[in-house]
Amino acid sequence: MINKVAGSHDREASLKLSKIRTHETMILSNYLQGSDAMKKLFLCLAMIIILSPNAYATDRRSRLGVGYTNQLINNLPAISFKLQRSKAFALGGLVGYSNARTGGGHGAGLKFYRNIFDEPQLNFYTALMAALLSQKNPGADKSGFQVDATLGTEFHFSGLSSIAFSVEFGMSFNKINDFVIETVGNNFLVAGVHFYL
Repeated sequence: MINKVAGSHDREASLKLSKIRTHETMILSNYLQGSDAMKKLFLCLAMIIILSPNAYATDRRSRLGVGYTNQLINNLPAISFKLQRSKAFALGGLVGYSNARTGGGHGAGLKFYRNIFDEPQLNFYTALMAALLSQKNPGADKSGFQVDATLGTEFHFSGLSSIAFSVEFGMSFNKINDFVIETVGNNFLVAGVHFYL
């Protein structure tokens, strides 16, 4: 009698195990079928990206970019230019002026860019900016300098390759009142926007 009960439990356990294995097989089969569909999707996307005519970096060699920047520490918006001299190097400049009695002044500087690598719609670069500054304050005008060492990216949207936006971060060494060393993080409203002619 004990053997009949044990045999009955063994059959039930075997039946449950068989159902579980069938269920696992169905899940694995569905996963593998879905995996094939995912492989096909990724293959199609890869082919589109590889064969797309816009999948290459924008060549801006010998093109002049004109725009603005707000990187000067005396808070003067500046007119900015950038000229891509080669695939690796670019030269830029900025000039800002205000004749306001309080908070006015001027700033002018040069900026050197070194491209690190290109992506389809952006360039990643290092930059070094050196500028001379002045600031008008009640009672005394002050002058100083600014040197920024940054890493940044210049990007554009597909179909708008003549307009480029910059984002930068790094270190700034500057002096108007006191000598200051500080970190900087400039979004495209500060780092600048250029229109390439």
